[in-house]
Amino acid sequence: MRIAYIECFSGISGDMFLGALVDAGVSADLLRQTVNALNLGAELQVSRVDRCGITSTKVDVVVNGEPDRPREAAQPAHHVHSHDHGHSHAHEHRHPDGTVHSHDHAHDDEAGHSHPPKQAHLHGRHLSEIKQIIAGSTIGEKAKQTATDIFEALGAAEAKIHNVPVETIHFHEIGAVDAIVDIVCAAVGAEALNVECFVVSPLNVGGGTVVCAHGTFPIPAPATVELLKGAPIFSGDIQKELVTPTGAAIAKVLANSFGPMPPMTLEQSGYGAGSRNFPSHANVLRITVGESTSAQESTRDLPIDEVIVLEANIDDLNPQLFGYVAEQALAAGALDVFATPVQMKKSRPGTLITLLTKPEDAERIARLVFRETSTIGIRTRREQRYVLPRRHETVQTQWGEVRMKIAQIKGSVSNYSPEYEDCRRIAEQHQVPLKHVMQEAIRLYLEHTHV
Repeated sequence: MRIAYIECFSGISGDMFLGALVDAGVSADLLRQTVNALNLGAELQVSRVDRCGITSTKVDVVVNGEPDRPREAAQPAHHVHSHDHGHSHAHEHRHPDGTVHSHDHAHDDEAGHSHPPKQAHLHGRHLSEIKQIIAGSTIGEKAKQTATDIFEALGAAEAKIHNVPVETIHFHEIGAVDAIVDIVCAAVGAEALNVECFVVSPLNVGGGTVVCAHGTFPIPAPATVELLKGAPIFSGDIQKELVTPTGAAIAKVLANSFGPMPPMTLEQSGYGAGSRNFPSHANVLRITVGESTSAQESTRDLPIDEVIVLEANIDDLNPQLFGYVAEQALAAGALDVFATPVQMKKSRPGTLITLLTKPEDAERIARLVFRETSTIGIRTRREQRYVLPRRHETVQTQWGEVRMKIAQIKGSVSNYSPEYEDCRRIAEQHQVPLKHVMQEAIRLYLEHTHV
Protein backbone atom coordinates (compact mmCIF):
# COMPACT_ATOMS: atom_id res chain seq x y z
CA MET A 1 0.00 0.00 0.00
CA ARG A 2 1.38 3.40 -1.02
CA ILE A 3 1.35 5.84 1.89
CA ALA A 4 1.83 9.59 2.08
CA TYR A 5 2.93 10.93 5.46
CA ILE A 6 2.25 14.63 6.07
CA GLU A 7 4.56 16.04 8.75
CA CYS A 8 3.10 19.16 10.33
CA PHE A 9 5.98 20.01 12.68
CA SER A 10 5.62 23.62 11.50
CA GLY A 11 1.87 23.52 10.96
CA ILE A 12 0.06 23.39 7.65
CA SER A 13 -1.55 25.88 5.29
CA GLY A 14 -2.90 25.59 1.78
CA ASP A 15 0.16 27.04 0.07
CA MET A 16 2.54 24.90 2.16
CA PHE A 17 0.64 21.78 1.13
CA LEU A 18 0.77 22.75 -2.55
CA GLY A 19 4.50 23.46 -2.28
CA ALA A 20 5.16 20.07 -0.67
CA LEU A 21 3.14 18.32 -3.39
CA VAL A 22 5.15 19.98 -6.15
CA ASP A 23 8.43 19.28 -4.33
CA ALA A 24 7.40 15.62 -3.97
CA GLY A 25 6.91 15.26 -7.71
CA VAL A 26 3.41 16.51 -8.54
CA SER A 27 3.56 18.49 -11.77
CA ALA A 28 3.40 22.24 -11.25
CA ASP A 29 1.93 22.46 -14.76
CA LEU A 30 -0.94 20.21 -13.64
CA LEU A 31 -1.76 22.64 -10.85
CA ARG A 32 -1.43 25.64 -13.19
CA GLN A 33 -3.79 23.97 -15.66
CA THR A 34 -6.22 23.38 -12.81
CA VAL A 35 -6.10 27.06 -11.85
CA ASN A 36 -6.57 28.19 -15.45
CA ALA A 37 -9.55 25.87 -15.86
CA LEU A 38 -11.24 27.51 -12.86
CA ASN A 39 -11.20 30.83 -14.76
CA LEU A 40 -11.12 32.94 -11.59
CA GLY A 41 -8.44 35.43 -12.58
CA ALA A 42 -5.80 33.70 -10.48
CA GLU A 43 -2.43 32.16 -11.21
CA LEU A 44 0.22 30.18 -9.38
CA GLN A 45 3.77 31.38 -8.83
CA VAL A 46 6.18 28.56 -8.00
CA SER A 47 9.67 29.30 -6.69
CA ARG A 48 12.52 27.68 -4.76
CA VAL A 49 13.27 29.27 -1.39
CA ASP A 50 15.41 28.65 1.68
CA ARG A 51 13.77 28.05 5.04
CA CYS A 52 16.42 27.85 7.79
CA GLY A 53 18.79 25.96 5.52
CA ILE A 54 16.14 23.71 3.95
CA THR A 55 15.57 24.25 0.23
CA SER A 56 11.84 24.02 -0.36
CA THR A 57 9.15 24.93 -2.87
CA LYS A 58 7.03 28.04 -2.34
CA VAL A 59 3.67 28.27 -4.09
CA ASP A 60 1.88 31.61 -4.12
CA VAL A 61 -1.68 32.17 -5.28
CA VAL A 62 -1.75 35.48 -7.12
CA VAL A 63 -5.14 37.14 -7.59
CA ASN A 64 -5.23 40.23 -9.80
CA GLY A 65 -1.48 40.61 -9.30
CA GLU A 66 -1.66 40.41 -5.50
CA PRO A 67 0.04 37.43 -3.76
CA ASP A 68 -0.90 36.02 -0.38
CA ARG A 69 0.59 37.66 2.68
CA PRO A 70 0.96 36.63 6.33
CA ARG A 71 -1.95 37.66 8.52
CA GLU A 72 -0.14 40.48 10.28
CA ALA A 73 0.76 42.04 6.92
CA ALA A 74 -2.69 41.61 5.38
CA GLN A 75 -5.62 43.99 5.38
CA PRO A 76 -9.14 42.62 5.83
CA ALA A 77 -9.81 41.20 2.40
CA HIS A 78 -13.01 39.25 2.59
CA HIS A 79 -16.14 38.76 4.62
CA VAL A 80 -18.55 36.06 5.60
CA HIS A 81 -22.17 37.10 5.92
CA SER A 82 -25.06 35.65 7.82
CA HIS A 83 -28.54 36.99 7.20
CA ASP A 84 -30.69 36.94 10.31
CA HIS A 85 -32.97 39.25 12.24
CA GLY A 86 -29.99 41.05 13.72
CA HIS A 87 -28.39 41.58 10.28
CA SER A 88 -25.06 40.52 11.64
CA HIS A 89 -22.10 39.60 9.48
CA ALA A 90 -18.64 38.29 10.06
CA HIS A 91 -15.42 40.04 9.14
CA GLU A 92 -12.88 37.75 7.54
CA HIS A 93 -9.10 38.18 7.54
CA ARG A 94 -6.70 36.51 5.16
CA HIS A 95 -4.39 33.83 6.49
CA PRO A 96 -0.96 33.08 5.01
CA ASP A 97 -2.70 30.66 2.65
CA GLY A 98 -5.52 33.03 1.77
CA THR A 99 -8.15 31.26 3.85
CA VAL A 100 -10.89 32.50 6.10
CA HIS A 101 -10.86 33.66 9.69
CA SER A 102 -14.09 35.30 10.71
CA HIS A 103 -15.39 37.53 13.46
CA ASP A 104 -19.03 38.47 13.94
CA HIS A 105 -19.67 42.16 13.70
CA ALA A 106 -22.74 44.34 13.31
CA HIS A 107 -22.96 48.04 12.51
CA ASP A 108 -25.50 50.05 14.48
CA ASP A 109 -27.10 53.26 13.30
CA GLU A 110 -28.09 56.06 15.68
CA ALA A 111 -31.42 54.35 16.31
CA GLY A 112 -29.69 51.18 17.38
CA HIS A 113 -30.61 49.14 14.31
CA SER A 114 -27.97 46.88 12.82
CA HIS A 115 -27.01 47.06 9.14
CA PRO A 116 -24.44 45.10 7.16
CA PRO A 117 -22.14 47.12 4.85
CA LYS A 118 -23.68 47.43 1.40
CA GLN A 119 -20.46 47.00 -0.53
CA ALA A 120 -19.81 43.58 0.99
CA HIS A 121 -22.96 42.17 -0.58
CA LEU A 122 -21.81 43.18 -4.03
CA HIS A 123 -18.75 40.94 -3.91
CA GLY A 124 -19.87 38.00 -1.80
CA ARG A 125 -19.35 34.48 -3.07
CA HIS A 126 -21.85 32.09 -1.54
CA LEU A 127 -20.70 28.66 -0.42
CA SER A 128 -23.20 27.03 -2.79
CA GLU A 129 -21.73 29.08 -5.65
CA ILE A 130 -18.24 27.86 -4.77
CA LYS A 131 -19.51 24.28 -4.81
CA GLN A 132 -21.02 24.93 -8.25
CA ILE A 133 -17.66 26.21 -9.49
CA ILE A 134 -16.01 23.01 -8.28
CA ALA A 135 -18.75 20.83 -9.77
CA GLY A 136 -18.49 22.63 -13.12
CA SER A 137 -14.71 22.37 -13.35
CA THR A 138 -12.90 19.90 -15.61
CA ILE A 139 -11.06 18.10 -12.81
CA GLY A 140 -11.76 14.43 -12.04
CA GLU A 141 -14.76 13.33 -10.03
CA LYS A 142 -12.68 12.10 -7.09
CA ALA A 143 -10.87 15.45 -6.86
CA LYS A 144 -14.21 17.28 -7.12
CA GLN A 145 -15.58 15.32 -4.18
CA THR A 146 -12.43 15.88 -2.12
CA ALA A 147 -12.45 19.63 -2.85
CA THR A 148 -16.15 19.85 -1.98
CA ASP A 149 -15.61 17.95 1.27
CA ILE A 150 -12.78 20.31 2.26
CA PHE A 151 -14.80 23.44 1.51
CA GLU A 152 -17.85 22.07 3.32
CA ALA A 153 -15.70 21.30 6.35
CA LEU A 154 -14.35 24.85 6.30
CA GLY A 155 -17.81 26.37 5.85
CA ALA A 156 -19.34 24.18 8.57
CA ALA A 157 -16.63 25.23 11.03
CA GLU A 158 -17.18 28.91 10.32
CA ALA A 159 -20.95 28.48 10.53
CA LYS A 160 -20.71 26.78 13.92
CA ILE A 161 -18.34 29.41 15.27
CA HIS A 162 -20.77 32.17 14.31
CA ASN A 163 -23.94 30.18 15.09
CA VAL A 164 -25.41 30.70 11.62
CA PRO A 165 -26.60 28.25 8.95
CA VAL A 166 -23.81 27.14 6.65
CA GLU A 167 -25.96 28.16 3.66
CA THR A 168 -25.66 31.82 4.71
CA ILE A 169 -21.87 31.84 4.63
CA HIS A 170 -20.41 34.18 2.00
CA PHE A 171 -16.75 34.69 1.14
CA HIS A 172 -15.48 37.97 -0.28
CA GLU A 173 -14.32 37.76 -3.90
CA ILE A 174 -10.53 37.80 -3.39
CA GLY A 175 -10.47 35.59 -0.32
CA ALA A 176 -12.80 33.07 -1.93
CA VAL A 177 -10.55 32.83 -5.00
CA ASP A 178 -7.51 32.16 -2.79
CA ALA A 179 -9.35 29.44 -0.92
CA ILE A 180 -10.84 27.86 -4.05
CA VAL A 181 -7.43 27.66 -5.72
CA ASP A 182 -5.75 26.24 -2.60
CA ILE A 183 -8.44 23.64 -2.02
CA VAL A 184 -9.05 22.52 -5.59
CA CYS A 185 -5.32 22.28 -6.31
CA ALA A 186 -4.84 20.38 -3.04
CA ALA A 187 -7.49 17.86 -4.13
CA VAL A 188 -6.00 17.47 -7.62
CA GLY A 189 -2.44 17.24 -6.29
CA ALA A 190 -3.37 14.72 -3.59
CA GLU A 191 -4.93 12.49 -6.24
CA ALA A 192 -1.85 12.90 -8.47
CA LEU A 193 0.36 11.51 -5.67
CA ASN A 194 -1.33 8.17 -6.38
CA VAL A 195 -1.39 6.97 -2.78
CA GLU A 196 -3.94 4.80 -1.02
CA CYS A 197 -3.57 6.25 2.46
CA PHE A 198 -2.72 9.63 4.00
CA VAL A 199 -1.33 9.67 7.54
CA VAL A 200 -0.97 13.04 9.27
CA SER A 201 1.42 13.74 12.14
CA PRO A 202 0.42 15.67 15.27
CA LEU A 203 0.00 19.30 14.23
CA ASN A 204 2.06 22.15 15.64
CA VAL A 205 -0.54 24.91 15.85
CA GLY A 206 1.91 27.59 16.99
CA GLY A 207 1.19 29.88 19.88
CA GLY A 208 0.65 33.39 21.08
CA THR A 209 -2.23 35.56 19.99
CA VAL A 210 -3.54 37.24 16.89
CA VAL A 211 -5.26 40.61 16.73
CA CYS A 212 -8.68 40.39 15.10
CA ALA A 213 -11.58 42.77 14.52
CA HIS A 214 -12.96 42.16 18.01
CA GLY A 215 -9.71 42.14 19.92
CA THR A 216 -7.07 39.56 20.63
CA PHE A 217 -7.65 35.83 20.17
CA PRO A 218 -5.38 33.01 21.31
CA ILE A 219 -3.87 30.74 18.67
CA PRO A 220 -5.17 28.43 17.24
CA ALA A 221 -8.04 30.39 15.72
CA PRO A 222 -11.61 29.30 16.60
CA ALA A 223 -12.30 27.76 13.18
CA THR A 224 -9.01 25.84 13.34
CA VAL A 225 -9.96 24.46 16.76
CA GLU A 226 -13.32 23.33 15.41
CA LEU A 227 -11.76 21.64 12.38
CA LEU A 228 -9.09 19.80 14.37
CA LYS A 229 -11.41 18.16 16.87
CA GLY A 230 -10.24 14.57 17.21
CA ALA A 231 -6.77 15.32 15.81
CA PRO A 232 -3.58 15.42 17.93
CA ILE A 233 -2.18 18.96 18.26
CA PHE A 234 0.59 20.68 20.22
CA SER A 235 2.18 24.09 20.62
CA GLY A 236 5.94 24.54 20.17
CA ASP A 237 8.31 27.45 20.63
CA ILE A 238 7.09 29.51 17.66
CA GLN A 239 4.60 32.10 18.85
CA LYS A 240 2.87 32.56 15.50
CA GLU A 241 -0.14 31.04 13.81
CA LEU A 242 1.12 27.88 12.07
CA VAL A 243 -2.11 26.03 11.21
CA THR A 244 -4.71 27.92 9.18
CA PRO A 245 -8.34 26.88 8.76
CA THR A 246 -7.75 25.79 5.16
CA GLY A 247 -4.70 23.78 6.20
CA ALA A 248 -6.69 22.20 9.02
CA ALA A 249 -9.56 21.34 6.66
CA ILE A 250 -7.17 19.76 4.13
CA ALA A 251 -5.50 17.66 6.83
CA LYS A 252 -8.79 16.58 8.41
CA VAL A 253 -10.44 15.51 5.14
CA LEU A 254 -7.41 13.78 3.60
CA ALA A 255 -6.25 11.98 6.74
CA ASN A 256 -7.05 8.30 6.99
CA SER A 257 -5.40 8.46 10.40
CA PHE A 258 -3.24 10.66 12.63
CA GLY A 259 -0.07 9.54 14.36
CA PRO A 260 3.64 8.73 13.95
CA MET A 261 5.25 7.90 10.63
CA PRO A 262 4.18 4.41 9.52
CA PRO A 263 6.83 1.88 8.43
CA MET A 264 7.47 2.34 4.72
CA THR A 265 10.07 2.02 2.00
CA LEU A 266 10.77 5.67 1.21
CA GLU A 267 10.33 6.61 -2.43
CA GLN A 268 10.12 10.40 -2.53
CA SER A 269 9.72 13.44 -0.33
CA GLY A 270 8.93 17.10 -0.69
CA TYR A 271 9.13 20.32 1.34
CA GLY A 272 6.56 23.09 1.06
CA ALA A 273 7.58 26.50 2.38
CA GLY A 274 5.46 28.75 4.56
CA SER A 275 5.34 32.51 4.08
CA ARG A 276 7.54 33.33 7.07
CA ASN A 277 11.23 32.48 7.48
CA PHE A 278 12.04 31.86 11.15
CA PRO A 279 15.74 32.14 12.12
CA SER A 280 15.99 28.86 14.07
CA HIS A 281 13.03 26.85 12.81
CA ALA A 282 12.46 25.42 9.32
CA ASN A 283 9.00 26.71 8.42
CA VAL A 284 8.16 23.90 6.01
CA LEU A 285 5.67 21.10 5.58
CA ARG A 286 7.15 17.74 4.58
CA ILE A 287 5.42 15.00 2.62
CA THR A 288 7.08 11.60 2.38
CA VAL A 289 5.71 8.92 0.07
CA GLY A 290 6.52 5.22 0.12
CA GLU A 291 5.33 1.64 0.12
CA SER A 292 4.20 0.14 3.40
CA THR A 293 6.68 -2.39 4.81
CA SER A 294 4.21 -3.79 7.34
CA ALA A 295 2.19 -6.78 6.20
CA GLN A 296 -0.44 -5.81 8.72
CA GLU A 297 -0.60 -2.23 7.43
CA SER A 298 -0.67 -3.30 3.80
CA THR A 299 -3.76 -5.44 4.32
CA ARG A 300 -5.54 -3.19 6.80
CA ASP A 301 -8.04 -0.62 5.60
CA LEU A 302 -9.17 0.40 9.07
CA PRO A 303 -7.09 2.89 11.09
CA ILE A 304 -6.36 2.00 14.72
CA ASP A 305 -5.92 4.23 17.74
CA GLU A 306 -5.31 3.59 21.44
CA VAL A 307 -7.71 4.18 24.31
CA ILE A 308 -7.58 3.74 28.06
CA VAL A 309 -10.38 1.65 29.56
CA LEU A 310 -11.43 2.59 33.10
CA GLU A 311 -13.68 0.19 35.03
CA ALA A 312 -15.16 0.10 38.49
CA ASN A 313 -17.62 -2.28 40.21
CA ILE A 314 -20.08 -0.36 42.37
CA ASP A 315 -22.81 -1.78 44.63
CA ASP A 316 -23.48 1.04 47.11
CA LEU A 317 -24.31 4.05 44.93
CA ASN A 318 -27.75 5.56 44.45
CA PRO A 319 -28.74 4.44 40.91
CA GLN A 320 -30.06 7.94 40.21
CA LEU A 321 -26.46 9.21 40.19
CA PHE A 322 -25.21 7.03 37.34
CA GLY A 323 -26.79 9.19 34.65
CA TYR A 324 -25.26 12.30 36.16
CA VAL A 325 -21.81 10.68 36.39
CA ALA A 326 -22.01 9.62 32.73
CA GLU A 327 -22.98 13.14 31.62
CA GLN A 328 -20.15 14.70 33.63
CA ALA A 329 -17.58 12.23 32.26
CA LEU A 330 -18.64 12.81 28.65
CA ALA A 331 -18.54 16.56 29.16
CA ALA A 332 -15.02 16.18 30.58
CA GLY A 333 -13.79 14.39 27.46
CA ALA A 334 -14.61 10.70 27.94
CA LEU A 335 -15.09 8.96 24.60
CA ASP A 336 -17.81 6.64 25.87
CA VAL A 337 -19.49 5.69 29.14
CA PHE A 338 -21.71 2.69 29.77
CA ALA A 339 -22.99 0.56 32.65
CA THR A 340 -23.44 -3.20 32.91
CA PRO A 341 -25.42 -5.05 35.63
CA VAL A 342 -23.15 -7.46 37.55
CA GLN A 343 -23.47 -9.85 40.48
CA MET A 344 -20.96 -8.92 43.17
CA LYS A 345 -19.68 -10.53 46.37
CA LYS A 346 -22.20 -11.63 48.98
CA SER A 347 -24.68 -11.98 46.09
CA ARG A 348 -25.25 -8.24 45.97
CA PRO A 349 -26.43 -6.78 42.62
CA GLY A 350 -24.09 -4.08 41.37
CA THR A 351 -23.09 -2.04 38.36
CA LEU A 352 -19.92 -2.19 36.30
CA ILE A 353 -19.23 1.33 35.01
CA THR A 354 -16.89 1.44 32.02
CA LEU A 355 -15.33 4.57 30.53
CA LEU A 356 -13.21 4.94 27.40
CA THR A 357 -10.78 7.86 27.34
CA LYS A 358 -7.86 9.18 25.37
CA PRO A 359 -4.55 8.26 27.09
CA GLU A 360 -3.88 11.87 28.03
CA ASP A 361 -7.34 12.24 29.66
CA ALA A 362 -7.37 9.01 31.68
CA GLU A 363 -6.14 10.35 35.02
CA ARG A 364 -8.43 13.37 34.90
CA ILE A 365 -11.48 11.20 34.16
CA ALA A 366 -10.47 8.75 36.89
CA ARG A 367 -10.38 11.61 39.41
CA LEU A 368 -13.88 12.59 38.35
CA VAL A 369 -15.15 9.02 38.91
CA PHE A 370 -13.57 8.95 42.39
CA ARG A 371 -15.15 12.31 43.19
CA GLU A 372 -18.65 11.56 41.93
CA THR A 373 -19.10 7.88 42.89
CA SER A 374 -18.52 5.70 45.94
CA THR A 375 -15.81 3.51 44.37
CA ILE A 376 -12.38 3.30 46.00
CA GLY A 377 -10.66 1.48 43.13
CA ILE A 378 -10.60 1.79 39.35
CA ARG A 379 -9.08 -0.78 36.98
CA THR A 380 -7.29 0.51 33.94
CA ARG A 381 -5.90 -1.03 30.77
CA ARG A 382 -4.69 0.16 27.41
CA GLU A 383 -6.51 -1.17 24.35
CA GLN A 384 -6.60 -0.58 20.61
CA ARG A 385 -9.71 0.06 18.59
CA TYR A 386 -10.62 0.38 14.93
CA VAL A 387 -11.95 3.87 14.26
CA LEU A 388 -13.38 5.09 11.00
CA PRO A 389 -12.52 8.65 9.95
CA ARG A 390 -15.59 10.79 10.32
CA ARG A 391 -16.75 14.25 9.37
CA HIS A 392 -19.94 16.32 9.52
CA GLU A 393 -22.12 17.71 6.79
CA THR A 394 -25.14 19.92 7.38
CA VAL A 395 -28.54 19.48 5.75
CA GLN A 396 -31.24 22.14 5.84
CA THR A 397 -34.61 20.65 6.73
CA GLN A 398 -37.88 22.59 6.69
CA TRP A 399 -37.55 22.94 10.47
CA GLY A 400 -33.86 23.84 10.70
CA GLU A 401 -30.32 22.53 10.34
CA VAL A 402 -29.30 18.96 11.13
CA ARG A 403 -25.70 17.76 11.17
CA MET A 404 -25.03 14.42 9.51
CA LYS A 405 -22.16 12.31 10.84
CA ILE A 406 -20.35 10.68 7.91
CA ALA A 407 -17.97 7.73 8.41
CA GLN A 408 -15.56 6.64 5.68
CA ILE A 409 -13.37 3.68 4.73
CA LYS A 410 -10.51 4.62 2.37
CA GLY A 411 -12.39 7.72 1.24
CA SER A 412 -15.71 5.95 0.57
CA VAL A 413 -18.76 6.62 2.73
CA SER A 414 -19.55 3.56 4.86
CA ASN A 415 -22.13 4.99 7.24
CA TYR A 416 -24.15 8.13 7.82
CA SER A 417 -26.54 9.21 10.54
CA PRO A 418 -28.19 12.42 11.74
CA GLU A 419 -26.98 13.88 15.01
CA TYR A 420 -29.51 12.90 17.66
CA GLU A 421 -29.32 16.14 19.66
CA ASP A 422 -30.01 18.28 16.56
CA CYS A 423 -33.05 16.17 15.69
CA ARG A 424 -34.27 16.15 19.27
CA ARG A 425 -34.01 19.94 19.52
CA ILE A 426 -36.01 20.40 16.31
CA ALA A 427 -38.64 17.84 17.35
CA GLU A 428 -39.19 19.61 20.66
CA GLN A 429 -39.25 23.11 19.18
CA HIS A 430 -41.63 22.31 16.32
CA GLN A 431 -43.66 19.52 17.94
CA VAL A 432 -42.70 17.11 15.17
CA PRO A 433 -42.17 13.38 15.73
CA LEU A 434 -38.47 12.76 16.29
CA LYS A 435 -38.46 9.85 13.83
CA HIS A 436 -39.83 12.13 11.09
CA VAL A 437 -37.02 14.65 11.63
CA MET A 438 -34.39 11.92 11.42
CA GLN A 439 -35.96 10.39 8.31
CA GLU A 440 -36.11 13.78 6.59
CA ALA A 441 -32.46 14.54 7.40
CA ILE A 442 -31.38 11.22 5.89
CA ARG A 443 -33.55 11.80 2.81
CA LEU A 444 -32.02 15.24 2.20
CA TYR A 445 -28.50 13.93 2.67
CA LEU A 446 -29.03 11.11 0.17
CA GLU A 447 -30.67 13.52 -2.25
CA HIS A 448 -27.51 15.65 -2.41
CA THR A 449 -24.90 12.89 -2.41
CA HIS A 450 -24.00 9.85 -4.44
CA VAL A 451 -23.99 7.31 -1.61
